[in-house]
Amino acid sequence: MSEAYLPTHEWARADGDQVVIGLSPFAAGEVGEIIHVQLPKVGATLKRGTACAEIESVKSVNDIYAPVDGTVVEVNTALADHPELVNQDPLGKGWFARVRPSGAQPLAGLMPAAAYQAQLAK
Repeated sequence: MSEAYLPTHEWARADGDQVVIGLSPFAAGEVGEIIHVQLPKVGATLKRGTACAEIESVKSVNDIYAPVDGTVVEVNTALADHPELVNQDPLGKGWFARVRPSGAQPLAGLMPAAAYQAQLAK
C-alpha cells in the first residue's frame, strides 16, 4: 500500500473501506519534537483541505489538513500519551485517524508518493 499526499504534507492510505491519515515524515522532521497532538473527534466530518487536527512542537503549533472527505471512525489514542510517535514513525504508529470516505475514489486528486518526493526536492 502506498500513501498519497496533500501539498501541505498530510498523507492518506487506503485500508479496506477506510482511509488512514497522518503527517509525512518530511513534515514530522521539519516541525521538531512534537509534544502534543489534538486529534479530530470520532464522528467528525472531514472536508479535504480543511484543518482537522493540530500538532504542537517545541518550535510551533501547526494545523493538520484533512487529505480526504469523510467521517472519522477511529483516532490514534496512543498519541495522547506518546505524541513523539509522529516523529518516530509517521507512516506507522504515528497515524492520526481512520476515516470512512464519503466518495468512491477518496485518494483521487492527491499526489502520488513520487510526485510528493519530487515536490520536496525543488
